[in-house]
Amino acid sequence: MVAFQINNANQDIRMKIAVIYNHMEIEDSDVINIFGTQNKERYNPKTVEKVATALEKGGHNVRVLKGNMHIIDSIQQFMPKVMSGELPGMVFNMAYGIQGQSRYTHIPAMLEMVGIPYVGSGPDGHTIALDKVLSKMLFQRNDLPTPSFWIFSKPDEDCSSVTYPVIVKPKMEAVSFGLRVVDNEKDLRSAIDFIINEYSQQALVESFIPGREFAVGLIGNGPNLEVLPIVEIDLCGDPNGIQTIDDKMNKPRGKICPPDLSPEVTEAINQLAIRAFNALGLHDFARVDIRMNAQNELFLLEINSMASLGMTGTYVHSSKVKGYTYTSLVNRMVDVAAIRYFGDTFVQKESEEKISKKKSQPLHFRLRSYIRSQLSTIQDYLEQMVAINTNVNNVEGLNTLGNWISTRFNHLGFHRQAHPQSEVGNALYFSNHLKDSNDILILGHIDTSYDFETYVPFHEERGRIIGSGVAESKGGIAIILGAIQALRFTRSIKNIRCGILLTSDDSIGGRFSKKLIAEYAQTSKCVISTKYGDIQGGIVTSCAGTREYQILLSNIKSKKKSQEPKDIIAFVTRKVTAWQKMSSKEKGLFVKVKRLNAWATEGISSDHASVTIFVRFNDKHKSKDIDRQIINIAEKNSGNEFHVQIKRSFRRLPVHESAINLQFYENIKKIADQLEVRVSATHRNSSSDICHVPEQIPVLDGFGPVGGDCNSPNEYIIRDSLIDRSALLAMIIYKSSNFSFEEKQS
Repeated sequence: MVAFQINNANQDIRMKIAVIYNHMEIEDSDVINIFGTQNKERYNPKTVEKVATALEKGGHNVRVLKGNMHIIDSIQQFMPKVMSGELPGMVFNMAYGIQGQSRYTHIPAMLEMVGIPYVGSGPDGHTIALDKVLSKMLFQRNDLPTPSFWIFSKPDEDCSSVTYPVIVKPKMEAVSFGLRVVDNEKDLRSAIDFIINEYSQQALVESFIPGREFAVGLIGNGPNLEVLPIVEIDLCGDPNGIQTIDDKMNKPRGKICPPDLSPEVTEAINQLAIRAFNALGLHDFARVDIRMNAQNELFLLEINSMASLGMTGTYVHSSKVKGYTYTSLVNRMVDVAAIRYFGDTFVQKESEEKISKKKSQPLHFRLRSYIRSQLSTIQDYLEQMVAINTNVNNVEGLNTLGNWISTRFNHLGFHRQAHPQSEVGNALYFSNHLKDSNDILILGHIDTSYDFETYVPFHEERGRIIGSGVAESKGGIAIILGAIQALRFTRSIKNIRCGILLTSDDSIGGRFSKKLIAEYAQTSKCVISTKYGDIQGGIVTSCAGTREYQILLSNIKSKKKSQEPKDIIAFVTRKVTAWQKMSSKEKGLFVKVKRLNAWATEGISSDHASVTIFVRFNDKHKSKDIDRQIINIAEKNSGNEFHVQIKRSFRRLPVHESAINLQFYENIKKIADQLEVRVSATHRNSSSDICHVPEQIPVLDGFGPVGGDCNSPNEYIIRDSLIDRSALLAMIIYKSSNFSFEEKQS
């Protein structure tokens, strides 16, 4: 048991809840080695998302995590720090384990080690329940009826004491894996051999009980343990019928709930289930399987300490008959676990009517809940955008993506205005109003620096989404779409004047769109940009300026054969060294030679060199000085022997951390704290289009999904940050009309 100090017991508690599950297949990143028995039992990812959505609807902040060897690191980044005074979080454990013995225990054991509460039984309870032999021994010790049984480690062991018919099953599996009913020695040995070879474990041979079969769901603990309505498995009148794994997975047998039983038998089944649950020391929820013969004698078959929450399972079916919705059932499971850990004053009980009234919940609850339910759609949008190559020079690709985006915004009730640009794709402006000013202007861009050779397709690895532009541009657009959809669903955007400007020349410094950005920003109360946020939740309050130069050099050869021309290679090498020496950490100046080509020819034709220089700087007042230094180095000692040509590709001035931007950040921080989304003010050593926003307009960047490694093959975002950042942006848009700033716009 984990001890916690709770100080605000009588308030509605909204927790951070991590839903942990196992992926459908073992990946290299899940384990160090493939070892031992491999788990065959996994949740459908759709069921995992359904549970997460139910928890979001219950007002919790939810993160879905894979239960692999990285789980402690993943959960540490998400969970609150109770020892620092924060309210505790909790894990909703849906992980059946990956491999090895007692696999149900792996995640609970790790959670107990690091001190994180979780829904469900502990390692000891799972160990006993999963080991059918051990559980049957405890049943017998507690005078609970269970069929006679035998254990076999080899198919050729003596089985003369076995009385037929018997059912053969693996000693430590669930979900009816490997079940066979046999009535003779030959079939028995064959079934034992199959179990040992297929599951690498002993075979449990159990007296088969002809008759009826029941499943009893339980939820709660101690005196508050609630018995759900009994479910009878419809064996179609066949007393020798069973439910196999194929039945459960492909064509589940019918369910009769409640079954035709006398009050006395119903009570006997309920009490047997309760006694079995307590005998094994289980917590929070379970499903008990019971068989009844023709004489109405009851026999405990087993307990599943991780009863399935799949929609076709008996546990969910029974809860619906009881009156639970899926949302209220999942949140009830969290409540009983929270009461077990923290006491019954920690959870404020609510009526079913209150839970079902979504509009009674605060807006940020409803927004998160909706976005969670739409996560697969948002991710699908992102995948479709990444599939379109939008290199800044690929006008056709840029306009294709622009048209795709325009269709989505049109469905959301936004008007479109295109700004044609011949050298790059069209810049697009969307608004949900016809006024002359915006409460908020959202910036994004559709272009990327990737060409066909460097393009990386969309794919997922360990909770990360990787692909060209997922962090730098397209992830931000997915966030915008998710936020606007949620606001539309909750009818919360009607009175907000929102403008969205998507440019197509960010990769070349906004060369064509900078005036457009300034014009739209000038008529907006505030501006935010949707490039990626860093792992610490960084919101960009200031950023560096950038400048790029292309310098062409050539020597001038004399027609006199006796006069050797100046060496272009040595000449340009000295200049490259001089440019690089300009870099100074103290001055916030970084100079990098991005590209260098030089070639010499025989004869009177000139030798040539081409240098591309990238400059990053933090002091906008030094821009002209830097410019002069670059030019002076290029022209120094050129005389009449070299020709120098300088082209300035683009320039972005730095954005300083102004008082008005910090005030804007504080407004955002309050919203983020309400949503329990981590944010921090940060300076970014790369520039963005926010530099084109007039200084008197509050502007911040970094509202895209959390990620990094931009403009590289490893560019990525954290998948679950699509939820956090969409919810954050939605709330910012909603509250933008109420933002006030001390510095007034001119």
